[in-house]
Parts: sequence; C-alpha cells; structure tokens
Amino acid sequence: MSLSSTGSPDTTSRRRRPAEHAQDSSSEHDPLLGYSNEQAHDRLCGAQHADSSTSSSQHSLYSATKCTAAYACACPSHHACEDSWEESQNKKTIRAENEVEANKLVNNYRFGFRKWKSHVTERPFEGRSDVVKELYSELNVIKPHSGPGHFITCGNLAYVLLFGWWVSLAYFLVGTLMFITVTGVPYGKLCWKLCCYFLWPFGNPIHKMGNTLRRCCERAPDCECSMEAEEDNSPFLLPSPTEVPVPEMPDRPLRTPYWRRFATYVWLLLGYPPLVVVHSLACFISWILVFTIPVFKMNARTLGVILLLPPEDVSISAGSQRKHQGYETRALLCCYHAANWYYYKYTIDGINVFAANLLPLVIVALVTGYIDRENKYASSDVKFTIAIGSIIPLSYYIGMGIASISAQSNFAVGAVVNATFGSITELTFYITALLRGHQKANTCLEEVVKAALTGTLLGCILFIPGICMIIGGLRHSEQRFNSRSAGVSCALLFISIGGVFAPTLFSKAYGNLVCDSCTNSTGANSTSNSSGPFVCHNCHYDLSNGTLFHNHVQPLVYTVCALLPVAYIIGLLFTLKTHSHIYNIHVGEVQGMNHSNESHLTVSGHHGTVVHWSRWRSLVILILATVLTSACADLATEHIQPILSQPNISQYFIGVTVLAMVPEIPEIVNGIQFALQNNISLSLEVGSCIAVQVCMLQIPILVLFNAFYDVGFVLIFSDQHLWASIFSVILVNYIFMDGKCDYFQGTALVVVYLILLAQYYFAPSPAGC
Repeated sequence: MSLSSTGSPDTTSRRRRPAEHAQDSSSEHDPLLGYSNEQAHDRLCGAQHADSSTSSSQHSLYSATKCTAAYACACPSHHACEDSWEESQNKKTIRAENEVEANKLVNNYRFGFRKWKSHVTERPFEGRSDVVKELYSELNVIKPHSGPGHFITCGNLAYVLLFGWWVSLAYFLVGTLMFITVTGVPYGKLCWKLCCYFLWPFGNPIHKMGNTLRRCCERAPDCECSMEAEEDNSPFLLPSPTEVPVPEMPDRPLRTPYWRRFATYVWLLLGYPPLVVVHSLACFISWILVFTIPVFKMNARTLGVILLLPPEDVSISAGSQRKHQGYETRALLCCYHAANWYYYKYTIDGINVFAANLLPLVIVALVTGYIDRENKYASSDVKFTIAIGSIIPLSYYIGMGIASISAQSNFAVGAVVNATFGSITELTFYITALLRGHQKANTCLEEVVKAALTGTLLGCILFIPGICMIIGGLRHSEQRFNSRSAGVSCALLFISIGGVFAPTLFSKAYGNLVCDSCTNSTGANSTSNSSGPFVCHNCHYDLSNGTLFHNHVQPLVYTVCALLPVAYIIGLLFTLKTHSHIYNIHVGEVQGMNHSNESHLTVSGHHGTVVHWSRWRSLVILILATVLTSACADLATEHIQPILSQPNISQYFIGVTVLAMVPEIPEIVNGIQFALQNNISLSLEVGSCIAVQVCMLQIPILVLFNAFYDVGFVLIFSDQHLWASIFSVILVNYIFMDGKCDYFQGTALVVVYLILLAQYYFAPSPAGC
C-alpha cells in the first residue's frame, strides 16, 4: 500500500529548503532520525562554526538534512535561521507499524478528522517495552530479588491496609470452620497457611507440588516438606525442570481421586463459597482502582486455580527459592508488588481500562433512570450525575469507532464518518434538551443549550490548548508547531465566530431595548412624572414585536447557517487538496525507512495485522453508542431541573462547565498525550477542530432542526457569550502567531479561561430560569 503525503513541493523549493523530518508522535527522540527537534534546531542555526568534517558526518547520518557549514553561514541573521527552521518544521515524518496505523496517523493531521491517540490495531507483544509486558504478564513467574526489604513499598503497605487484613481474617475463620468439621482438616490447614500468606504475599510463591515431592512427603509424613531445603541453581524466569519419574512403590496406598473425597464436597459447600465472596469483592475493588490490578490478578488466580486443587498439592514457600533439583516445579502464584502506576496504559480489546470501567455507569444510569421513576432509590441529583458520567465512556467508544473506520477506509468514507458521528454526542444532548424544554414550556433549557455551546467553544479555544501547553511544557522546555496550519485553523475560527454571532450583533443594532420594570432614585415607577435617574431591571432586546425578527433576523440566521457549512467544505478542500503541502506528511516504516526528501514514501503491507474492531463492528458500536448516548442525554435533561434550581449557582455556569466539557474529556486526554510526546501540533488541532465543528456543523444542524420542528431555538446569544467568545479567539490567535509555545503561554490561556468561568459563576441566571 502506498500512502502519499498529501502534497508534493516543487523541485526548486526542495533544493532550497532542508527536508527536516519532524519528530514522531510516539517518542520524544526519534532513533530513526538520530537526534531530536531541539538538537536539529541547534545544528541548523548554530553550525556556523562547525568544521567540514562535522558537517559531512551529519550528512551521512541523515542525508535529507543539508545542514552543512556553508548553508549555516548563508543564514544572514538569527531571524533567517528561524525562518528556515520554521520551513523545515512544516515537513513531518511519521512512522507506521502497518498500513492501518499509517492511515490513522495521516488522518490525525488532516483537517476535519478527529484526532485519536490510541492504537486501532493490536501491537505485537514481543515488540512492547518491558514495562508494558509487565502489565500483561501473569503472576506465575519467579523473579530474582534483592531481599525482603525490597518489597517494603508504598503500594505493598497500602495493600495491607486495603485488602490484606480482612482477606486474612476471612481465611482464618474459614480454616477454623474446616477444623470443626473434622473431615475438612486438610483444607483447614491450607486456609491457615493462606491466612498468613495473604497478609503479606510479596516474594512468597505458591507452588503446585508434583508427584515426586508428594511421594517424598507421603513416605515421611513427620518430616517437614520444605521447598527451601536446597536452592535450585537453575536460572529464574525459565521453564521449570521436568519431573523425574520415580517407580511406583508396591506397598504405597493409592490416593483417592479428588472428586471422590467427602472432604472435597464439604469444602465446596462450606469453605469455598465465603471465600468466593471475599475474593470477588477484592477483585472488584482492585480492578476499579486500576493501579492495583496485580491484586486483582492474585485474587482471581487464587479463586480460580489454587482453591480448586487438592490441599496436599499446594505448597507455600517463604522466599523465591526453588525446589530440589529433579523435582517437578510449577509456580502458581508469585506476586511482588501490589500496585503499578503504569496501569493507566492497560487496554482491553483496544479500550483503555478507565473507559472500560466507566461503561457499567451506562447500565446503572438506564436502570435507575427508567425504572425508578418516583426517585425512591436515587434522587434526581444522583441520576443526573450518573447520566452525565455515562456519556464519558460512550464518547470514548464513539471516538474509537470513528478512528477504526477512518483508518480502514479511504478518505471519502473517513470524512463522511467523521462529519456524521464527530459531533453526535453533543448534538444528541442539545436536541434532547431543546425537545424537553419545548414540551415543558421551559425556556431555561434553551439558555442552557446556548451556554453549553459557548462553553464548548471557550473550553476548546482556551482550556484544551492551555492545559496541553502546560503539561507538555513541563516535560519539554519549548515546543514548536506548524504556525501556518495553526493560522488556517485560527482563520476558520474567526469565520465561525463571526458567522455564529452575526445575528446577535444585528439584533443589538436594530432591536428595541425593553425592560421589565424601571424605577427612579426616589422609588417611583416609570409612569410617574417625577424626575431623576431611572434604574431598569431585566432589560433585553425584544424581537417578537413588529417584523424585525421574521423579516430580518430569521433570514439572516438561515443565510449564515447555509454559509458556515460551505466555509467548512472550502476549508477541507484548501487543507486536503489545493494546499495540502502545508502539512506535508511523510509516512515511513519503523524498520529500515529510507530517509529522503521525496514526498511519497511507501509503507509495506504488514501481513497478519490484527485490527481491534472491524468496519462492521465499529459501525455497530457507533450506532449502539449513539442510541445509548441519546438515552443518557434524555435522562440528564429530565433530572437537570434540581441542578438548575440551585440558588447559589448560575445556570450559565452549569452550561459552560458540566454540560460543555464532560463529553470532551476523551479529547482532552488525547490532547495531553500528544503534548507529552512533544507533538503539540495535534494537541492544538484537537481543540481547534472541535470549535470549528461546533460553529460550522453543530449550530447549523440545530437551526435546521428548529426549522422543521420548532422548539424555540433562536440564534441570539447573551452579551457575555458574545464578548467571551470573541476575546478568546483574538487571544488564541495572538498566542499561535510565532509557532512556539511553553508552559507560561498555556498558563495564560488557562487563567483567562478560569476568569471567564468566574464571571459565569457570579452572573445572574438568565431570564425564565
């Protein structure tokens, strides 16, 4: 499969400009390039005093970078060097493991496509890092360690407080019960051993005894069968030695089969069920906490394997020493650490563990919302919180489905899927809220929808870029991005904001200012003849009287909503067809990529590539997630009224924070991950693309929906929405001008965002709420 780079510069410009390959999104320092972006910038603008031998070595290291001493001296000033660096930054090389991932990475840089960080294909386990391999490994491998003190960590101590004491107590009680039954004494002994084990299991492996060692114990029942008597010199982390066959002793009685023992059924009826409850509870808690997944694995393996073995086959040893050479060795459980902070990377069928853990919220929201209509078991506040929280995993699943279909399809199909489902979560909530507000004649929900639209704009323009700059800047002192592509996004933002708020400015210019009540300084109303200054309350521009709205404002709204999607399509054509060289994306293989300045690089097909979700599966998940999102949005709007009735919180604040930013949490996480990997360009594009889609797609769709089914949605915003949005676009355009960013600029954006939120928090509630 051959993937083009979306554009090919002419030969002349290729000779004039060095083909600087930008950093890959998956690593801070690209081993294929030989040096990082910061080093390349130093070599580009600081090579004026380099000798010819150094230049030639750089040329041999990276043939595409013509950064010789002669070229460096051609830079007449530092400004010229900055310009050449800026031009070189426009050329990006991305590495791809296979065709599907290559297509996904290219789509990340395309305007109008949803940016997605996670892989849509399964990565070969052999090629993963040791940290990741540790996450997916089973707890049945004995590892070398320095000593008992090595296991005294914060995570292990937290295990004792959170799990160890009550799991050990349960084993002590069950063991006592087994001793009382007399028949279950062997199981009682096992439980008491496990009681001590689970209080501090770290570094103490559990083995399954083979026939050889068991026969030794049977011949000498009074002898302690210790597996630590002699340390095995065989290396750790290798398969256990094979059991040495021992001839059967004719006088040795045969063992009763496991399922023919009366003690087995006593254990399964009296001892095993309470331990099932205990271990299941421990599994649930440790899985929900995510970072304690090793505790989940330990409890699950104990419940499913160890407790179902004959008690004489289970041997618990202190330390990691092995059995006698020649004895059969099979480690069942070897836990060394109760927590691992890298489990935030853990995925299940391509889905991040946090998104998978939040998915049951959807079921809880549907059950409590549609069954408990009378709020007997949960209040409206709780139902609203659960319904809003359930939108987070559904948004993640929708994003995964969009990325999977786009990565496996051509450009046209990917563009249609992104345009169709890219804004489905927000649109579902907005339309549901407008319908419910129309049914209940509650104009407050319309104002909440407008506040949510504005909050999405402010969050995507200020908060998402700002938080990504801060987190990325803490790891990388200064990050660079393609200022020209950012300029295109800013221009589209200006067009979007100008079009969306044009009817608002028009109504303020030609509308009649109407106030509910006016009183002068003496307390008389406006009908009296007393003189003095008047104080008016609840003033607004009246558009219902006369013909201003129907003959002037409404046609303007329809005109603007027809032009905005056209501008969006023109932006697609500009960035993807006619001026695609702005991005100039190169795709190469991970292994053996040939660096050159050619625009078209070939990615060989990797046979055996396994996609997490096929096209049809992704489509089914998209449709199902959309339906569930509609149901959760309906529940959220049904139970939002108690939230809106809070006397100390403005409805504006609820709209611009909770309703606007909760569905965008997966996008925020993606942007932060891009920034951490020094790919700030994609972090900035995450917010810009969402803001442009809100103005150019979501708002026109809402106006079109209102035209066919009148729900009272009028594209007239309050003054605070108007000036906050305009000021935010101007500020972010100023920040993006130089193509560089650091944590200070990100802090400025976040602080401005928090100031605007404070204004919304203390603002009076809109009329009708």
